[in-house]
Amino acid sequence: MEPARTMAELISTSADAYLRGGSMARRPRSSRAWRFVLSGVRREADGRAGPRGWGYDSDGQQHSDSDSEPEFSSLSPSIPSAIPVTGESYCNCENQSEAPYCSSLHALHRVRDCRCGEEDEYFDWVWDELNKSTATLLTCDNRKVNFHMEYSCGTAAIRGNKELAEGQHFWEIKMTSPVYGTDMMVGIGTSDVNLDKYRHTFCSLLGKDEDSWGLSYTGLLHHKGDKTNFSSRFGQGSIIGVHLDTWHGTLTFFKNRKCIGVAATKLQNKKFYPMVCSTAAKSSMKVIRSCASRTSLQYLCCFRLRQLLPDYVDTLEVLPLPPGLKQVLHNKLGWVLSMNYSTSKPSSSSSSGSDSDSSCGSDAEACQRKRCRRT
Repeated sequence: MEPARTMAELISTSADAYLRGGSMARRPRSSRAWRFVLSGVRREADGRAGPRGWGYDSDGQQHSDSDSEPEFSSLSPSIPSAIPVTGESYCNCENQSEAPYCSSLHALHRVRDCRCGEEDEYFDWVWDELNKSTATLLTCDNRKVNFHMEYSCGTAAIRGNKELAEGQHFWEIKMTSPVYGTDMMVGIGTSDVNLDKYRHTFCSLLGKDEDSWGLSYTGLLHHKGDKTNFSSRFGQGSIIGVHLDTWHGTLTFFKNRKCIGVAATKLQNKKFYPMVCSTAAKSSMKVIRSCASRTSLQYLCCFRLRQLLPDYVDTLEVLPLPPGLKQVLHNKLGWVLSMNYSTSKPSSSSSSGSDSDSSCGSDAEACQRKRCRRT
Protein backbone atom coordinates (compact mmCIF):
# COMPACT_ATOMS: atom_id res chain seq x y z
CA MET A 1 0.00 0.00 0.00
CA GLU A 2 1.41 3.43 -1.01
CA PRO A 3 2.37 5.55 2.05
CA ALA A 4 0.48 8.77 2.70
CA ARG A 5 2.07 11.78 0.97
CA THR A 6 2.85 14.92 2.93
CA MET A 7 1.27 18.25 2.09
CA ALA A 8 4.69 19.58 1.00
CA GLU A 9 5.07 16.74 -1.51
CA LEU A 10 1.58 17.32 -2.89
CA ILE A 11 2.17 21.06 -3.35
CA SER A 12 5.58 20.43 -4.90
CA THR A 13 4.15 17.90 -7.37
CA SER A 14 1.24 20.17 -8.29
CA ALA A 15 3.49 23.17 -8.82
CA ASP A 16 5.90 21.17 -10.98
CA ALA A 17 3.04 19.91 -13.12
CA TYR A 18 1.63 23.41 -13.40
CA LEU A 19 4.93 24.98 -14.45
CA ARG A 20 5.55 22.26 -17.03
CA GLY A 21 2.01 22.39 -18.31
CA GLY A 22 2.94 24.10 -21.57
CA SER A 23 -0.20 24.79 -23.57
CA MET A 24 -2.67 23.40 -21.04
CA ALA A 25 -3.15 26.74 -19.27
CA ARG A 26 -2.40 30.40 -19.67
CA ARG A 27 0.21 31.39 -17.05
CA PRO A 28 0.90 35.12 -16.91
CA ARG A 29 2.13 36.15 -13.45
CA SER A 30 0.71 33.23 -11.51
CA SER A 31 3.59 31.01 -12.62
CA ARG A 32 6.01 33.30 -10.81
CA ALA A 33 3.89 33.06 -7.66
CA TRP A 34 3.97 29.26 -7.98
CA ARG A 35 7.76 29.45 -8.32
CA PHE A 36 8.05 31.24 -4.96
CA VAL A 37 5.68 28.74 -3.34
CA LEU A 38 7.61 25.83 -4.84
CA SER A 39 11.00 27.17 -3.76
CA GLY A 40 9.78 27.72 -0.20
CA VAL A 41 8.22 24.26 0.02
CA ARG A 42 11.31 22.54 -1.31
CA ARG A 43 13.60 24.32 1.15
CA GLU A 44 11.34 23.23 3.98
CA ALA A 45 10.75 19.65 2.72
CA ASP A 46 14.27 18.82 1.63
CA GLY A 47 17.09 20.73 3.34
CA ARG A 48 19.72 18.74 1.46
CA ALA A 49 18.72 20.08 -1.94
CA GLY A 50 19.80 23.66 -1.09
CA PRO A 51 18.35 26.88 -2.57
CA ARG A 52 17.47 27.07 -6.23
CA GLY A 53 19.18 30.20 -7.45
CA TRP A 54 18.20 30.19 -11.13
CA GLY A 55 15.03 29.52 -13.10
CA TYR A 56 12.87 30.75 -15.94
CA ASP A 57 9.78 32.91 -16.09
CA SER A 58 6.73 31.93 -18.11
CA ASP A 59 8.07 33.89 -21.10
CA GLY A 60 11.33 31.92 -21.10
CA GLN A 61 13.55 34.68 -19.70
CA GLN A 62 16.17 33.72 -17.16
CA HIS A 63 15.80 35.09 -13.67
CA SER A 64 17.68 34.90 -10.40
CA ASP A 65 16.02 34.69 -7.02
CA SER A 66 18.76 36.89 -5.56
CA ASP A 67 17.93 39.73 -7.98
CA SER A 68 14.15 39.52 -7.71
CA GLU A 69 12.34 41.25 -4.87
CA PRO A 70 13.50 39.37 -1.77
CA GLU A 71 10.74 37.69 0.23
CA PHE A 72 12.47 38.29 3.56
CA SER A 73 10.30 35.89 5.55
CA SER A 74 11.48 32.89 3.49
CA LEU A 75 15.10 33.81 2.81
CA SER A 76 17.74 31.18 3.34
CA PRO A 77 21.02 32.29 4.97
CA SER A 78 22.87 30.45 2.20
CA ILE A 79 21.87 33.14 -0.33
CA PRO A 80 23.98 36.12 0.80
CA SER A 81 23.39 38.14 -2.37
CA ALA A 82 19.63 38.21 -1.67
CA ILE A 83 20.13 39.87 1.72
CA PRO A 84 20.52 43.68 1.54
CA VAL A 85 23.70 45.26 2.90
CA THR A 86 23.09 47.16 6.15
CA GLY A 87 25.09 49.30 8.55
CA GLU A 88 26.80 51.38 5.85
CA SER A 89 24.52 54.41 5.79
CA TYR A 90 25.82 57.98 5.69
CA CYS A 91 23.43 59.09 8.40
CA ASN A 92 22.07 57.67 11.66
CA CYS A 93 18.42 58.00 10.78
CA GLU A 94 16.07 55.55 12.43
CA ASN A 95 16.01 52.16 10.65
CA GLN A 96 18.97 53.08 8.40
CA SER A 97 21.33 50.70 10.20
CA GLU A 98 18.94 47.76 10.29
CA ALA A 99 16.90 45.97 7.64
CA PRO A 100 13.78 44.56 9.29
CA TYR A 101 12.19 41.59 7.60
CA CYS A 102 9.04 42.71 5.83
CA SER A 103 6.85 41.38 3.08
CA SER A 104 7.88 43.75 0.31
CA LEU A 105 10.48 46.31 -0.67
CA HIS A 106 7.79 48.97 -0.95
CA ALA A 107 7.30 48.89 2.82
CA LEU A 108 11.06 49.09 3.33
CA HIS A 109 11.25 52.16 1.08
CA ARG A 110 8.53 53.95 3.07
CA VAL A 111 10.11 53.16 6.41
CA ARG A 112 13.66 54.11 5.53
CA ASP A 113 13.37 57.13 3.27
CA CYS A 114 15.53 60.07 4.37
CA ARG A 115 16.92 63.29 2.91
CA CYS A 116 20.23 63.45 4.76
CA GLY A 117 23.09 64.82 2.68
CA GLU A 118 20.77 66.31 0.05
CA GLU A 119 21.60 69.98 0.52
CA ASP A 120 22.35 70.98 -3.10
CA GLU A 121 19.79 72.79 -5.24
CA TYR A 122 21.74 73.24 -8.50
CA PHE A 123 22.94 70.26 -10.52
CA ASP A 124 25.39 70.32 -13.40
CA TRP A 125 23.78 67.20 -14.89
CA VAL A 126 20.99 64.71 -14.26
CA TRP A 127 20.20 61.27 -15.71
CA ASP A 128 19.63 61.06 -19.45
CA GLU A 129 16.13 60.05 -20.53
CA LEU A 130 17.44 59.12 -23.99
CA ASN A 131 20.44 56.99 -22.95
CA LYS A 132 19.24 54.32 -20.56
CA SER A 133 18.15 50.71 -20.40
CA THR A 134 14.54 49.82 -20.96
CA ALA A 135 14.15 48.57 -17.36
CA THR A 136 14.60 52.03 -15.82
CA LEU A 137 12.26 54.81 -14.73
CA LEU A 138 13.30 58.38 -13.88
CA THR A 139 11.73 60.49 -11.11
CA CYS A 140 12.65 63.55 -8.98
CA ASP A 141 13.37 65.77 -11.99
CA ASN A 142 15.45 62.97 -13.57
CA ARG A 143 17.77 62.80 -10.57
CA LYS A 144 16.48 59.48 -9.27
CA VAL A 145 16.67 56.31 -11.34
CA ASN A 146 14.51 53.31 -10.48
CA PHE A 147 15.55 49.89 -11.80
CA HIS A 148 13.39 46.85 -12.62
CA MET A 149 10.03 48.11 -11.41
CA GLU A 150 8.37 44.67 -11.18
CA TYR A 151 11.08 42.01 -11.22
CA SER A 152 14.59 41.67 -12.61
CA CYS A 153 15.62 39.56 -15.57
CA GLY A 154 19.03 41.15 -16.24
CA THR A 155 21.18 44.27 -15.84
CA ALA A 156 19.92 47.82 -16.36
CA ALA A 157 22.10 50.93 -16.67
CA ILE A 158 21.89 54.66 -17.31
CA ARG A 159 24.28 57.55 -17.93
CA GLY A 160 24.25 61.29 -17.25
CA ASN A 161 22.89 63.76 -19.80
CA LYS A 162 26.15 65.72 -20.03
CA GLU A 163 29.59 64.71 -21.22
CA LEU A 164 32.27 65.35 -18.60
CA ALA A 165 34.41 67.82 -20.52
CA GLU A 166 37.81 69.14 -19.49
CA GLY A 167 38.10 70.29 -15.90
CA GLN A 168 37.05 69.01 -12.50
CA HIS A 169 33.89 66.97 -11.98
CA PHE A 170 32.45 65.76 -8.71
CA TRP A 171 29.15 63.98 -8.09
CA GLU A 172 27.47 61.95 -5.39
CA ILE A 173 25.07 59.03 -5.73
CA LYS A 174 22.85 58.04 -2.82
CA MET A 175 21.60 54.47 -2.48
CA THR A 176 17.88 55.03 -1.88
CA SER A 177 16.78 51.39 -1.82
CA PRO A 178 17.96 48.07 -0.37
CA VAL A 179 21.29 47.13 -1.98
CA TYR A 180 21.55 43.45 -2.91
CA GLY A 181 21.70 41.05 -5.85
CA THR A 182 24.38 40.27 -8.41
CA ASP A 183 25.57 43.88 -8.53
CA MET A 184 24.76 47.54 -8.07
CA MET A 185 27.51 49.83 -9.34
CA VAL A 186 28.63 53.46 -9.63
CA GLY A 187 31.23 54.59 -12.14
CA ILE A 188 32.06 56.18 -15.48
CA GLY A 189 32.12 55.11 -19.10
CA THR A 190 32.48 56.41 -22.64
CA SER A 191 29.70 56.72 -25.20
CA ASP A 192 30.77 53.31 -26.57
CA VAL A 193 29.27 51.50 -23.54
CA ASN A 194 26.09 49.67 -24.59
CA LEU A 195 23.72 50.28 -21.68
CA ASP A 196 21.14 47.73 -22.80
CA LYS A 197 23.50 44.97 -23.90
CA TYR A 198 23.02 42.80 -20.82
CA ARG A 199 19.31 43.34 -20.23
CA HIS A 200 18.81 39.54 -20.07
CA THR A 201 22.07 38.75 -18.24
CA PHE A 202 23.02 39.34 -14.61
CA CYS A 203 26.51 40.86 -14.53
CA SER A 204 28.73 43.70 -13.34
CA LEU A 205 28.22 45.88 -16.42
CA LEU A 206 30.49 48.81 -15.52
CA GLY A 207 34.10 47.72 -15.94
CA LYS A 208 33.28 44.75 -18.11
CA ASP A 209 35.26 46.37 -20.94
CA GLU A 210 38.03 48.90 -21.41
CA ASP A 211 35.57 51.76 -21.88
CA SER A 212 34.24 51.86 -18.32
CA TRP A 213 35.20 51.71 -14.64
CA GLY A 214 32.76 50.62 -11.96
CA LEU A 215 32.73 50.35 -8.17
CA SER A 216 30.52 47.50 -6.97
CA TYR A 217 28.54 47.54 -3.73
CA THR A 218 30.62 44.52 -2.75
CA GLY A 219 33.73 46.77 -2.61
CA LEU A 220 35.27 45.43 -5.84
CA LEU A 221 36.59 47.77 -8.53
CA HIS A 222 35.93 46.56 -12.08
CA HIS A 223 37.81 47.44 -15.28
CA LYS A 224 38.56 45.45 -18.43
CA GLY A 225 36.81 42.48 -16.89
CA ASP A 226 39.24 42.39 -13.94
CA LYS A 227 38.29 42.87 -10.29
CA THR A 228 40.27 44.51 -7.49
CA ASN A 229 39.54 44.64 -3.76
CA PHE A 230 39.04 48.37 -3.35
CA SER A 231 36.82 49.24 -0.39
CA SER A 232 34.31 47.98 2.13
CA ARG A 233 30.75 47.29 1.02
CA PHE A 234 28.07 49.96 0.74
CA GLY A 235 24.33 49.66 1.24
CA GLN A 236 21.10 51.61 1.55
CA GLY A 237 21.75 55.15 2.73
CA SER A 238 25.38 55.13 1.58
CA ILE A 239 26.62 58.12 -0.42
CA ILE A 240 29.18 57.29 -3.09
CA GLY A 241 31.17 60.26 -4.36
CA VAL A 242 33.16 60.34 -7.60
CA HIS A 243 35.83 62.89 -8.54
CA LEU A 244 37.00 62.90 -12.15
CA ASP A 245 40.04 65.13 -12.64
CA THR A 246 40.51 65.35 -16.41
CA TRP A 247 43.55 67.63 -16.07
CA HIS A 248 45.55 65.16 -13.97
CA GLY A 249 43.68 62.19 -15.44
CA THR A 250 42.57 60.63 -12.15
CA LEU A 251 39.37 58.96 -10.96
CA THR A 252 38.78 58.99 -7.19
CA PHE A 253 35.96 57.42 -5.18
CA PHE A 254 34.49 58.52 -1.86
CA LYS A 255 32.19 56.68 0.52
CA ASN A 256 30.02 58.67 2.90
CA ARG A 257 32.16 61.72 2.05
CA LYS A 258 35.48 60.11 2.96
CA CYS A 259 38.05 59.20 0.34
CA ILE A 260 38.45 55.48 -0.31
CA GLY A 261 41.00 55.55 -3.10
CA VAL A 262 42.26 56.60 -6.52
CA ALA A 263 40.72 54.07 -8.90
CA ALA A 264 42.41 55.03 -12.17
CA THR A 265 45.05 57.33 -13.64
CA LYS A 266 46.09 58.49 -17.13
CA LEU A 267 42.53 59.37 -18.13
CA GLN A 268 43.42 62.56 -19.99
CA ASN A 269 41.92 63.26 -23.43
CA LYS A 270 39.01 60.85 -22.96
CA LYS A 271 35.32 61.63 -23.02
CA PHE A 272 33.34 60.13 -20.13
CA TYR A 273 29.81 60.07 -18.76
CA PRO A 274 28.72 59.29 -15.19
CA MET A 275 27.02 55.88 -15.09
CA VAL A 276 25.26 53.51 -12.70
CA CYS A 277 23.83 50.03 -13.14
CA SER A 278 21.79 47.51 -11.15
CA THR A 279 20.53 43.94 -11.37
CA ALA A 280 18.31 44.20 -8.25
CA ALA A 281 14.53 44.40 -8.56
CA LYS A 282 12.94 47.62 -7.32
CA SER A 283 16.31 49.22 -6.62
CA SER A 284 17.03 52.93 -6.97
CA MET A 285 19.81 55.52 -6.83
CA LYS A 286 19.68 59.30 -6.66
CA VAL A 287 22.02 62.08 -7.76
CA ILE A 288 22.34 64.38 -4.76
CA ARG A 289 25.28 66.42 -6.06
CA SER A 290 26.82 67.10 -9.47
CA CYS A 291 29.38 69.90 -9.77
CA ALA A 292 31.91 71.03 -12.36
CA SER A 293 34.75 73.54 -12.37
CA ARG A 294 37.62 74.60 -14.58
CA THR A 295 41.12 73.60 -13.48
CA SER A 296 42.12 77.14 -12.53
CA LEU A 297 44.57 78.61 -10.04
CA GLN A 298 41.57 79.29 -7.83
CA TYR A 299 40.62 75.61 -7.86
CA LEU A 300 44.20 74.50 -7.13
CA CYS A 301 44.42 76.89 -4.17
CA CYS A 302 41.13 75.65 -2.73
CA PHE A 303 42.22 72.05 -3.25
CA ARG A 304 45.48 72.72 -1.39
CA LEU A 305 43.69 74.52 1.43
CA ARG A 306 41.45 71.51 1.88
CA GLN A 307 44.48 69.22 2.13
CA LEU A 308 46.04 71.47 4.77
CA LEU A 309 42.82 71.66 6.82
CA PRO A 310 41.24 68.22 6.47
CA ASP A 311 39.71 67.98 9.96
CA TYR A 312 37.00 70.57 9.39
CA VAL A 313 33.65 69.79 7.81
CA ASP A 314 33.96 72.94 5.68
CA THR A 315 37.30 74.72 5.27
CA LEU A 316 35.54 78.05 4.67
CA GLU A 317 34.39 78.07 8.28
CA VAL A 318 37.93 78.61 9.58
CA LEU A 319 39.38 80.81 6.85
CA PRO A 320 39.71 84.54 7.82
CA LEU A 321 37.97 85.79 4.67
CA PRO A 322 35.33 88.50 4.10
CA PRO A 323 31.76 87.13 4.06
CA GLY A 324 31.28 88.12 0.42
CA LEU A 325 34.36 86.19 -0.72
CA LYS A 326 33.31 83.19 1.35
CA GLN A 327 29.95 83.17 -0.38
CA VAL A 328 31.55 83.35 -3.82
CA LEU A 329 33.90 80.47 -3.03
CA HIS A 330 31.05 78.47 -1.53
CA ASN A 331 28.95 78.88 -4.68
CA LYS A 332 31.79 78.09 -7.10
CA LEU A 333 34.04 75.64 -5.23
CA GLY A 334 32.22 74.68 -2.06
CA TRP A 335 32.43 70.99 -3.02
CA VAL A 336 36.25 71.21 -3.14
CA LEU A 337 36.47 72.80 0.30
CA SER A 338 34.28 70.11 1.87
CA MET A 339 35.80 66.96 0.33
CA ASN A 340 37.60 64.66 2.76
CA TYR A 341 40.78 63.26 1.20
CA SER A 342 42.13 61.72 4.40
CA THR A 343 42.00 57.93 4.73
CA SER A 344 42.00 56.01 7.98
CA LYS A 345 43.72 52.99 6.48
CA PRO A 346 44.62 51.94 2.96
CA SER A 347 42.40 49.55 1.12
CA SER A 348 43.98 46.38 -0.19
CA SER A 349 44.76 45.96 -3.85
CA SER A 350 45.06 42.42 -5.12
CA SER A 351 44.34 42.25 -8.80
CA SER A 352 45.80 43.15 -12.14
CA GLY A 353 44.42 45.24 -14.94
CA SER A 354 43.22 48.21 -12.93
CA ASP A 355 44.99 51.40 -12.02
CA SER A 356 43.73 51.51 -8.46
CA ASP A 357 45.59 53.13 -5.61
CA SER A 358 44.41 53.57 -2.07
CA SER A 359 46.34 56.69 -1.05
CA CYS A 360 43.93 59.49 -1.98
CA GLY A 361 45.70 62.47 -0.55
CA SER A 362 49.30 61.55 -1.28
CA ASP A 363 48.73 60.49 -4.88
CA ALA A 364 46.54 63.44 -5.74
CA GLU A 365 49.00 65.85 -4.14
CA ALA A 366 51.96 64.29 -5.93
CA CYS A 367 50.11 64.45 -9.22
CA GLN A 368 49.24 68.12 -8.63
CA ARG A 369 52.91 69.02 -7.89
CA LYS A 370 54.11 67.11 -10.93
CA ARG A 371 51.80 68.93 -13.31
CA CYS A 372 52.54 72.30 -11.70
CA ARG A 373 56.29 71.83 -12.24
CA ARG A 374 55.67 71.06 -15.90
CA THR A 375 53.74 74.22 -16.40
